[in-house]
Amino acid sequence: MYIVMSKYWLFALALSSAPALAEDYKLKNLVIDHPYARATPPGATTGGAYVTVENMGATPDKLLAASTPAAKFVEIHQMSMNGGMMTMRAVQGIEIKAGARIELKPGGYHLMLLDLKKPLRTGAKIPLTLVFEKAGKLEVSAWVEDMTAEAMHPKH
Repeated sequence: MYIVMSKYWLFALALSSAPALAEDYKLKNLVIDHPYARATPPGATTGGAYVTVENMGATPDKLLAASTPAAKFVEIHQMSMNGGMMTMRAVQGIEIKAGARIELKPGGYHLMLLDLKKPLRTGAKIPLTLVFEKAGKLEVSAWVEDMTAEAMHPKH
């Protein structure tokens, strides 16, 4: 009985005291889920940031831009396979249709952090401002996760 109760209480304690690395934000009809960036190696001048945005409204919106004090510039990029070659290009924005969910993730749409002021270290947190056409601006905190972060969040 003691062992069973001890395991139960340890499990309950672990759940209640574990830091929530993924944060959700709401801006008008948009729900922003799990903003994060990947750690970069020493000397890297570019990095990537990712987020999922769900439009709970009846009209579309559009992610127009992003910024962070951790980098000089942030561009919205799309990575895709084209004729067996991976290509990456800057895009002017990403439409989020009414009732739809977009996922910025490694290998697809992402936020390219250019001219990083310093390498992104696992466990750090960076402010990230997202700009939407209709909903406006929202500042979120993006946790810097390990370089293998996408493997840890296959559904994000």
